Amino acid sequence: MIRLAVFDCDGTLVDSQANICRAMEACFVQHRLDPPTREDIRRIVGLSLVPAIARLLPEADPAMHAAMAEAYKRAFHAMRMDAALDPEPLFDGVAEAIDALDSAGWLLGVATGKSDRGLALILEHHGLTQRFVTLQTADRHPSKPHPAMLNAAIAEAGGDPAATVMIGDTSYDIAMAVNAGTHAVGVAWGYHEAHELHAAGAHHVTTHARDLPALLEVL
Repeated sequence: MIRLAVFDCDGTLVDSQANICRAMEACFVQHRLDPPTREDIRRIVGLSLVPAIARLLPEADPAMHAAMAEAYKRAFHAMRMDAALDPEPLFDGVAEAIDALDSAGWLLGVATGKSDRGLALILEHHGLTQRFVTLQTADRHPSKPHPAMLNAAIAEAGGDPAATVMIGDTSYDIAMAVNAGTHAVGVAWGYHEAHELHAAGAHHVTTHARDLPALLEVL
């Protein structure tokens, strides 16, 4: 039986909080708007970009949301080119958890609100590109919690929902897993609180990446 572990990216694999907040603030300023608070920005991490901006600025029309999404992408790309800014580091224990799951025979995937290019850059930076058999992004799917990207990951890996685990830090990740009929494991080091992950349907919530391999073995 194929066992598949699908990870979210921002807030689960990598700590991208500072860069996400900077880029969102920059796109609001570019459009002569007061930036949202950083707490409000953190709340929308995990959604695809246009729906995230629509939630932050519901009074604007879809054309404005799309234009701001492009401004965000440009700001984020510029930050990646700025050597003075910190890269998006892996959370403590993530690399070791990936190694352990791989060694235990799990297939690994990613389902993220990032773009194809953004995810590729992150995985290449951390030397993880070859560790994942399926990469699903917002470029090809509706925003979480729609199950499309998780369904596609399962199909591409040749897996089954009953033997698949979605691992994420937001209620959007957990709701996507519920909608796709998979197991759901929340991680408490990201953007949503543990009680929100449980309320969304997480079977377990863990506080450290090192605990993931053992936890997945008993699901």
